[in-house]
Amino acid sequence: MAKKDYYQILGVAKDAKADEIKKAYRRLARKYHPDVNPNDKVAEERFKEVQEAYDVLSDEKKRKVFDRFGYYNDNLDADSPFAAGARSGTSAPGFDFSGFQWESGSSGGSSSFRDIFSDLFGGGTRVEAEPPRAIPKRGRDIEIPLALSFEEAFSGLVTNITVNRSEQCSRCQGAGDTGGPVVTCTTCKGTGQVLKTGGRLQFSQECPDCSGTGRRRTPCSLCSGKGTTPKSEQVKIKIPAGVDTGSRVRIPKKGHGGRLGAEPGDLYILTNVGKHPFLTRKGDNVYVTVPITVPEAALGTKIEVPTVEGKAQLKIPPGTESGQKFRLRERGFPSLRNPKLRGDQFVEVKITLPKVLSEETKDVLRQFEKLNSENPRKSMGLE
Repeated sequence: MAKKDYYQILGVAKDAKADEIKKAYRRLARKYHPDVNPNDKVAEERFKEVQEAYDVLSDEKKRKVFDRFGYYNDNLDADSPFAAGARSGTSAPGFDFSGFQWESGSSGGSSSFRDIFSDLFGGGTRVEAEPPRAIPKRGRDIEIPLALSFEEAFSGLVTNITVNRSEQCSRCQGAGDTGGPVVTCTTCKGTGQVLKTGGRLQFSQECPDCSGTGRRRTPCSLCSGKGTTPKSEQVKIKIPAGVDTGSRVRIPKKGHGGRLGAEPGDLYILTNVGKHPFLTRKGDNVYVTVPITVPEAALGTKIEVPTVEGKAQLKIPPGTESGQKFRLRERGFPSLRNPKLRGDQFVEVKITLPKVLSEETKDVLRQFEKLNSENPRKSMGLE
């Protein structure tokens, strides 16, 4: 395993005093802390390196070993035979970061992980006496379903809706406390864990109000320690033309309030479009089936067809067959990606026969059959 230069990691000279090392550590630990850099693997590794370097250089005995051999391992001791072997070139295991413990493991002043954590957020005292302060946190997003008619989805909609959201507490600015004395957390009753239920299962997780320490500062009296206060607000929303069921319309910064100056979350409107009595939508195109009579199909005509914008004229050419489709260009929905583009409407015609045939009508059809004696099933080899 490659040796690490702990002085270089902390950015201090080899003759740096203890307070210089601690100052450099606190600056770098704040910079690379996982809470400040969520989901950043590079920052997480740097944070571990900084912790590792500080754990060795802040302990007089460990630092002495490191200065002598260029690396540190719990098995090394400046006066042991093993150390002599290391001086003669015998290989020794490298530093094992997994050895960090919650409590100090030696009487020589070894820093514990809790000491490190409290150095970041508690001004250098131990966690038990000074719980970590809240950090800036973006507000949560809000999703609200909205029912629209077929026509409203086509044309778009501007309306006002009531949103029950939260905003940053004006008294504590989202910290959840005003800096008072440390008390037992009332949420977890000092255990640091809260019970959650998922279906039939129950499990415990870290208390969100005290970060698992079981202790916290006196909660803000205005927000009861939540860092936010409830607010009911009328929000003007604009639904663009062309939305469909499942579309998500974003209204920036109208979600729940952030904490300690962080920006609010967003509001998302989830649209649910109702059905039309005649028209069917597929993407940006619209489809409709329209009945026509035998004479209209045979002789040709002009008919009215329904569209999302009202009635439109459609020309039926002579000899039209049942099931034949016609296209009305740009009579469909506007495109959400490009409002200047529109889909088409497709009209399928179905030939219908009269429900009641009078004798006179039957005579006309018999005469028609004599004049047009072709067999439409002949191509199938049928009589």
